[in-house]
Amino acid sequence: MSHEKLKPKIITVFKQGYSSPVFFKDLTAGIIVGIVALPLAIAFAIASGVKPEQGLYTAIVAGLLISLLSGSRVQIGGPTGAFIVIIYGIVQKFGYDGLVIATIMAGVLLVVMGFAKLGAVIKYIPYPVTVGFTAGIALIIAVGQVRDLLGLTMEKVPAEFIEKIVAYSEHAGSIAPAAAVIGIATIAIVFLWPRVTQRVPGSLVAIILTTAAVQLLDLPVETIGSRFGSVSGSLPSFRLPQVDWRTVSSLVSPAITIALLAGIESLLSAVVADGMTGRKHRSNMELIAQGVANIASPLFGGIPATGAIARTATNIKNGGQTPIAGIVHAIVLLLIMLFFGKWAALIPMATLAGILVVVAYNMSELHHFVKLLKSPKMDIAVLLVTFFLTVLVDLTVAIQAGVVLAALLFMKRMSDVTQVGYITSMVGFEEEDEEDQKADPNSINKFSVPDGVEVFEVNGPFFFGAAERFKHTLNLIVKKPKVLILRTRTVLAMDATALHALEEVYSMTKREGSVLILAGIHAQPMIAMDKAGFLDIVGVENVFENLGDALKRARAIVGAPQPEQPSAIVPEVDWDRASEKKMRRVTDNPGRPS
Repeated sequence: MSHEKLKPKIITVFKQGYSSPVFFKDLTAGIIVGIVALPLAIAFAIASGVKPEQGLYTAIVAGLLISLLSGSRVQIGGPTGAFIVIIYGIVQKFGYDGLVIATIMAGVLLVVMGFAKLGAVIKYIPYPVTVGFTAGIALIIAVGQVRDLLGLTMEKVPAEFIEKIVAYSEHAGSIAPAAAVIGIATIAIVFLWPRVTQRVPGSLVAIILTTAAVQLLDLPVETIGSRFGSVSGSLPSFRLPQVDWRTVSSLVSPAITIALLAGIESLLSAVVADGMTGRKHRSNMELIAQGVANIASPLFGGIPATGAIARTATNIKNGGQTPIAGIVHAIVLLLIMLFFGKWAALIPMATLAGILVVVAYNMSELHHFVKLLKSPKMDIAVLLVTFFLTVLVDLTVAIQAGVVLAALLFMKRMSDVTQVGYITSMVGFEEEDEEDQKADPNSINKFSVPDGVEVFEVNGPFFFGAAERFKHTLNLIVKKPKVLILRTRTVLAMDATALHALEEVYSMTKREGSVLILAGIHAQPMIAMDKAGFLDIVGVENVFENLGDALKRARAIVGAPQPEQPSAIVPEVDWDRASEKKMRRVTDNPGRPS
């Protein structure tokens, strides 16, 4: 990967030329996105257990840095719903200083991941895991809004999901009709307003209308001011956290979760943006941008941030073309906070709860969840395990368990599709039908295998998942051959466990007085064997590109006559020049064809 990939897109934009018409498009989009981000930033902060203004600090500081450093032209960064669950848990257990430390650690990890060029790797988080924990977070967010949505008289909402449900049922008789009407009206406005126009966000319309209704009608509804006091309209100040080194080790796991969430969400947002704009983002630079933003955000009173899919899409739909739109969005939020921040205290809590319920619904992507329930059973298991662990246990545990389970199931699938067996005696191997034989110029049936020689083939990925099956099948043959040919023409890669299995096979053949010959070895397995010293053990004179040459060597060993008319052999593998340079000793193999 070239150095260009670690260059922020804004530098590329100015190098290519930035015109006035593009600026006005960015300006318009930035203003609209800033207005859209306002209620969401406040709502996410409150749901996360921190002060309302801290969501604004995050959207301003992190949003500005993400746009300046982003690997995407149109990425909009800030607080998102994905972080609510993990932030709330950290704040409740370690306080805000604990959140600051965990977020900075996550930021550093993201920067390291970016410089290590892991941007492409993080995209390989299994889809059922992503859908599972996203749907789980969405359910937790929605359930967490029940108190404010219905105006329940509760001093505190329990942190655990089941305890929440029990507490709500115990206080079901304390529903405040005014709050419930405001909350339900908010949900209706946010859902229906796009039918009127998409230029003005429905969440902003809902805030204006419901706040006006509560104030004009003097409705008994709790507001941000009545719960949190006045909302600060001042600039965020720089503040270093009080580091308690005893708790740092306890924050490693939450920090990793924050980093993974930030990385996954930002890259997913960038991919969505690519699909909408036809451009291509720089994933490693995107991770670095997210890392820097998450280091700076908590130092200015903020919370974790990442790329926001909905706000990024809004930016694109309203004409945003460069990172300038994201910078404008941060400036707009700063101006709103400075000049109108104090009015935020009048916003009803039921309104914010209604907005978050809609956010949770959109975040859940329920249609994808339902669709995955029709997938293979293994994928359904990964989906449900991740979902229920997220809801009932912990998001960190859910991600870790989901990824590990998905990896284990993938290994099982790979080992299931790996065939191993003696193709001369067809033990444990699928017999070729006539059509397969005609299609395969190197089918075993086109060769004459002398007595005392057995050909064993591994067909498919050869790694630790298939190594045990390999060794087990080898033991099925009763009469030990004088020569054992191991054919691996479809094995493109092998790992250390497979190499160890080969070493055990060699030891077995040596004890029994047999000779091991390798045929059809591809470049990666060949290099791995060479580095591990296995070729020195088996002897490079016993390594061949195809089965025909291997059989010639076997006939010489067992004293069988060579066929008068050798079969025409199509090369089974391609030993490219790059591989040959890495294996100079192997290229001296007298049995290896030039």
